[in-house]
Amino acid sequence: MSKPFDRLQSVLKLESQQGYKNKAVVGGIRQFVSFWVEQARDIAIDEADNAFIEQTADALTDYGQMSGNGRKMLVDRLIAKLAERKLRVDESLKTKPAPPQKASKQTATPPSETEQHLETVEKNINQAIDTAAASDDTPHPVTQKPAAEPPAQPKSKPARAPKKEPKVNEPKKKKTAPAQPGQPDPVGLSQSVEKIKGVGPKMADLLEKLGVQTIGDLIHIYPRKYDDYTTMKPINRLEYGEKVTLIGTIWEVRTRKSRNNQVVVQAVISDGTGKISATWYNQPWLKEKLRSGLRIVMSGTVEQYLGRKIFNNPSWELLSMDALRNGQIVPIYPLTKGLSNYRMQQILKTTVHEWSAKVPDQLPEEVRHRQNLPNLTQALQQIHLPDDMDDLIAARRRLMFDELFLLQLGMLGQQHDWADSPGRGLNVRGEQINNFIHSLPYMLTRAQRRVVDELQADMKNDQPMNRLLQGDVGAGKTVVAAAAIVGAISAGTQTALMAPTEILAEQHFNGLQDLLKQMGFTIALLTGGVPAAQKREIYAQLAAGEIDLLIGTHALIQENVEFKNLGLAVIDEQHRFGVDQRAALRAKGPVEDGRTLTPHLLVMSATPIPRSLALTLFGDLNLSVLDEMPPGRQEIDTHWIRPRAKERTYAFVRGQIEKGRQAYIICPLVEESEKMEATAAVEEYERLSTEIFPDLKLGLVHGKLKSSEKEAVMRQFYAGEIDILVSTTVIEVGVDVPNSTVMMIENANRFGLAQLHQLRGRVGRGQHKSYCLLVAGDATGDTEERLKALEQTNDGFQLAEKDLELRGPGEFFGRQQSGLPELQLASFTDAGMLKAARDEAEKIFNDDPGLTRPEHKFLHERVTKFWENAGDIS
Repeated sequence: MSKPFDRLQSVLKLESQQGYKNKAVVGGIRQFVSFWVEQARDIAIDEADNAFIEQTADALTDYGQMSGNGRKMLVDRLIAKLAERKLRVDESLKTKPAPPQKASKQTATPPSETEQHLETVEKNINQAIDTAAASDDTPHPVTQKPAAEPPAQPKSKPARAPKKEPKVNEPKKKKTAPAQPGQPDPVGLSQSVEKIKGVGPKMADLLEKLGVQTIGDLIHIYPRKYDDYTTMKPINRLEYGEKVTLIGTIWEVRTRKSRNNQVVVQAVISDGTGKISATWYNQPWLKEKLRSGLRIVMSGTVEQYLGRKIFNNPSWELLSMDALRNGQIVPIYPLTKGLSNYRMQQILKTTVHEWSAKVPDQLPEEVRHRQNLPNLTQALQQIHLPDDMDDLIAARRRLMFDELFLLQLGMLGQQHDWADSPGRGLNVRGEQINNFIHSLPYMLTRAQRRVVDELQADMKNDQPMNRLLQGDVGAGKTVVAAAAIVGAISAGTQTALMAPTEILAEQHFNGLQDLLKQMGFTIALLTGGVPAAQKREIYAQLAAGEIDLLIGTHALIQENVEFKNLGLAVIDEQHRFGVDQRAALRAKGPVEDGRTLTPHLLVMSATPIPRSLALTLFGDLNLSVLDEMPPGRQEIDTHWIRPRAKERTYAFVRGQIEKGRQAYIICPLVEESEKMEATAAVEEYERLSTEIFPDLKLGLVHGKLKSSEKEAVMRQFYAGEIDILVSTTVIEVGVDVPNSTVMMIENANRFGLAQLHQLRGRVGRGQHKSYCLLVAGDATGDTEERLKALEQTNDGFQLAEKDLELRGPGEFFGRQQSGLPELQLASFTDAGMLKAARDEAEKIFNDDPGLTRPEHKFLHERVTKFWENAGDIS
């Protein structure tokens, strides 16, 4: 019962004898504590033990950074505490009656293969601990290192009596009966998470970083993945190409730099049956996390290198011995610095037991039965504490349906509100639009003419136009918007165009001035950089109706900006604006009979969405697609470059610069955080500036820069003052730089198809031949298909369909890019569930558009909550 505590005492005494030099165990005290704490938790006898374990682990984690005196005080105090615990445990054992003897059985059951494998793993782990933790009378430091080869698998043992623990591939607990909902308690769920046992102010602060403030928020934080301990495979049984989860001990960790100066971390993992190598690329923080002796769970695809089985960039977690012994499916949650998955599991376990039955089930009973879904209480329990994979799948299906159902209800509500908003039909003069089109130095495509006709018909209706115009990069959206602007001005109204950045607004101003110069319109530019005196003049002219078209940024929606008669509002790159900003622009319409008339609205997006998906998702929303490129639009030569040819790639970039061109170099994507991505960009910029292009002018843009700093760099690049712009994906949508001809993307295999296509669209805007260079190592499966698809076509809609097929909608749908709520579980690629959710939402909405009936009370509240941080569908 006390073996882990005895080991800790032995290690601490040895540390004391050696002068507190952090050499009592291989890898240091912190290393020892990382595997000691799990075993200690397994044998804790009461709350006092649990508290001591957590306090000890926290204290010893920073042992290596302490001063000598600090280490001495801590070690002496812990030795004393361990002695007190031993006395307390001994005393309790004296007073505790001995358990009755169990009758021995005549037959013994041989252990299963899985049990043998687990026993081998645990035996090797214990041997490592015993080696590291020296006995009290050891006179010298422990210096033994892990063996170069892992121990051989032990010989089979004779038959034995069955263990008390269940087999790993069988659940410990019986499958629970379906959970039933209790009395809904929305007030209780709105309480602070500090009401949950074990959550204090410090933990509440950590949870808030995950967007959790209330108990209701907490119970809806779903696991991002699971470690399935019900089925495991030993290393010596792995096969090429299979996706597996295994457990093992890290024997060795090495770090090196690749030829392109990226950090490569390699580890050798053993489970007693064999060993396997795992490699992580461009994740330098793993140097601090992976240590010899750590027990981990690792998941990934078994690959082959020089005839050996390996893992590339596998996911991993620290091993939970409790889950291992009990054969559980363990949830892995989203985390933040200072919050461990173990703590998150304990907090959610308490929360689910106490509150899951009190969460109001917003899904109408008839919908739940028609779709054959479990109740919400059962779904919440099984998503966090699954009995088995079948129950987990059913829980996920219910919660995925909920997300799509709430999404569709919110969209139907927005469409309803828009249709009900007061508007007016414009007397659009078709001959004016035709005169504008004939004045252009080129012919419009059939797709452009079709969309112009759609816009003209919409603006003649009393119901305000709400149209999404999407087209590939270079498809000619701006000239179509210009035709709509001509139509609105010809009807005697004013127009506005809002762009997300000053430099984009300036680009639109210059472009539309050129397009509309023969029409005699008055065009003005309003941005934050316009001098105050000029702004006042613009305000006065606008209010007097003397400005026909006002182009600008967020400055257009300030209170002191008043249009005399706004008839049409155009929003470019609509996903860059929030719902409040878009609503503020719509509110600039004229007042008639005490009502503000909503102007017609055209929003433009260069992010292609497959037509079928857009119709399924947006339903009746007016959608125009420019699916035809103007003649003469040049194809961008796209090539997949292997890292070994990188020096030649740099030489090609230099050659383009010498011809007077400019180039982009996009840094590798770092998924962990924007901060890490910015750090990687700074390091790459410094390397390129000093080692590769020391004689050229380089600029740097990343997500951690202020908007004004980003704009300043982009302005320099636009002006030709920078030869090469080093950037993260923040330039995915941005200003046209006609002189830029090269887009070089590092680690292109880490990006989605849609994102790569958007980046490629930054070049090819001028008269010069342009190139996109995708730097990526050998790829397999979906990654290879993505890179080959980019080499084969420049058609964004074809690529969007392919991206949808390969990766789902994450690259062209998301919180930042669509104005839609963030989905935790559901996918827009599930067309069947998406249609079912829309059909059910329409039935409810047609019967009760405002969700005002008593039986829809909780549904109305949930829809409002679900959409509160999202945008609108325009």
